[in-house]
Amino acid sequence: CQNKHPQNRKKKNRHCAEVIVNKTLRIGLITVIGAFMLAIMPLPDWAIAYRPDWVTLVLIYWAMAYPTRVGVTIAWFAGLLLDVSYGTLMGQHAVGMVFVIFVIHKQHQRLRVASLMQQAVVIFFLLLFKQTLTLWVDGMLGRAPDSWLFFMPTITSTLLWPWTYLILRDLRRKFSVVKHQY
Repeated sequence: CQNKHPQNRKKKNRHCAEVIVNKTLRIGLITVIGAFMLAIMPLPDWAIAYRPDWVTLVLIYWAMAYPTRVGVTIAWFAGLLLDVSYGTLMGQHAVGMVFVIFVIHKQHQRLRVASLMQQAVVIFFLLLFKQTLTLWVDGMLGRAPDSWLFFMPTITSTLLWPWTYLILRDLRRKFSVVKHQY
């Protein structure tokens, strides 16, 4: 979006900003919807315990890539949608998701320069805290899990983080979605 005429530059810049925001909303919304579809997709009985936390992974990526647009409010609503889709206590996943995105927001500049493996370690501990919070709420409701497989989504999500990051980054670059703004 470049304009060589100074009198039209302001109008053209506003139009370019609207195009970037519209692309961001479209691609971001498509990826989050895709993550929700993966989160509720039926799996065989043996694989249910290993289901990655797709929605949190996608929101972590967008919170790192575009922190001015993806924040705790979006995380709260995404968490509430997860609560509704899983049939859990309202706010159970939402509180965990808000905590994760809040920490990502506070540390996004440091995380962006870290290697994928270092990011994966940080994400492991954030997801572990989120799962522990969910376990605590389930325990208070008398629905404690039977085995340690309850924490497997944390491990599978951590293992899938590098690929999730690379796929979403390539999508963002392919569609020229986001200019990093701070």
